[in-house]
Amino acid sequence: MKRARRALYAAVALAVPGAALIYGLLPANAASAGPIKGLGGKCVDVAASNSANGTAIQLYDCNGTGAQQWTVGNTDGSIRALGKCLDVTAASTTDGAKIQLYDCNNTGAQKWTASGGSLVNTGSGKCLDVTGGSTANATRLQIWTCSNSANQRWTLPGGTTPTTPPTTAPSGTNLDNPAKKDVAMQIVSAAENSSLDWRAQFRYIEDIGDGRGYTAGIIGFCSGTGDMLELVQAYTNAVPGNVLAKYLPALRNVNGTDSHAGLDPNFPADWRTAAADSRFQAAQESERDRVYFNPSVRDGKSDGVRALGQFAYYDAAVMHGYEGMRAIRSQALKRAKPPAQGGDERAWLNAFLDERVIEMKKEEAHSDTSRVDTAQRRFLNNGNFDLNTPLDFAVYGEAFHIG
Repeated sequence: MKRARRALYAAVALAVPGAALIYGLLPANAASAGPIKGLGGKCVDVAASNSANGTAIQLYDCNGTGAQQWTVGNTDGSIRALGKCLDVTAASTTDGAKIQLYDCNNTGAQKWTASGGSLVNTGSGKCLDVTGGSTANATRLQIWTCSNSANQRWTLPGGTTPTTPPTTAPSGTNLDNPAKKDVAMQIVSAAENSSLDWRAQFRYIEDIGDGRGYTAGIIGFCSGTGDMLELVQAYTNAVPGNVLAKYLPALRNVNGTDSHAGLDPNFPADWRTAAADSRFQAAQESERDRVYFNPSVRDGKSDGVRALGQFAYYDAAVMHGYEGMRAIRSQALKRAKPPAQGGDERAWLNAFLDERVIEMKKEEAHSDTSRVDTAQRRFLNNGNFDLNTPLDFAVYGEAFHIG
């Protein structure tokens, strides 16, 4: 029995009190503008104060010009100057991708989270970085795998520096261990597809009537929430002329709606055809990791929670979107603290799961909360913080066993 998947939940970010904390940039009272200072005390700068799309973003002597006045704390997670957004060129997720100024478009390439003194691009999970660690004027900025190094540390407008996370990862085996990750995928598949065989879901597609259009693939990419569009675009970038490429204009048009316009009648059959291509399977896994899994596990590690807590974050992101998961976390912070802030891990995860249940009950499609109550909460009550197998749990009344 198929179950409702998640929205990208921009609405959640706007509705939750203190929503600006989702992005970790500023208190929720307002956005703020000013210089962003980094390596050598120099500033993030728009080259030549040029507001044209594609203008290089660089490190430069601080000079108080408009090219160095960045607005942070925006509800969409963007960082803005000269009326445009700090953007990863071509929405790349690879180390060394350059940063540019570009028209604001609300994509992951323009969303940034302050974490551990760094600015993390949520589209790639990588950090704003000074190329080569050089302090020379006009040194280009790029994204690079986060390392907490000096060339990835930034001071935001108002002189604030994001809180530094623990210097060591939580004890035990983290969720990004391949065996743990496979367990995580099985648990999610039990809830999303009533099956532990998550690899059988590459070809899955249907409209489950939740207002999000078609839901498809290993974690339920949706035509109405943008992640299906990003997936098909990534697949087309890798395999031009694939069977789904012709649907890109229609996917852009139906984004944000439940419409099938331009997709019917052949899109489901073509999706299943594409799913037999190992390159499309790889694209699904890559987008899952980029958008949901990697950011959630990274946040779990920063909060000092072990594999179970990391999974709780990931499962919430699958249903509610990454921003929605961060909103749930922000609400939980009003009741408890994560281990990284001196809190008790059990108390923190109970608070997080409580807020998750509250959020699920706001929407009829998610009102059955058994994926929390008789799965994650069961593991927590058993003290299984490392999410070790064997695991026995139930979702929607159906029993499952792993290991």
